Amino acid sequence: MKTLTLSLLCLTALASQAHASSPDAWAAYDKTVLASCTKASGLKDAKPVGTPAQFDDRVGYTAVLLQGQYPQKHMKGQQGSELCLYSKKSKTAFVTEWDSIRPTSKP
Repeated sequence: MKTLTLSLLCLTALASQAHASSPDAWAAYDKTVLASCTKASGLKDAKPVGTPAQFDDRVGYTAVLLQGQYPQKHMKGQQGSELCLYSKKSKTAFVTEWDSIRPTSKP
């Protein structure tokens, strides 16, 4: 009886560890997210601000804030920000302008 209980405890511990991702797997995932978000961005030289925000699997998205320059001639190289949501399910990046995140300069 003790052997059975011990065996079940060991199997439970191993099974719960099987769901955890390795640091290398997370790094590869972050690289994929950043590449997809950068490609979907309309900004020139888009770079991530900070690290991606990992939402719970029930939500199914990872968020990345990007900054870069507007490519349109009339914008004269002005800095811009975009929020990228990466769908874990479809492996697709969705981007929207989000300049309101930056504080406005006071005169």
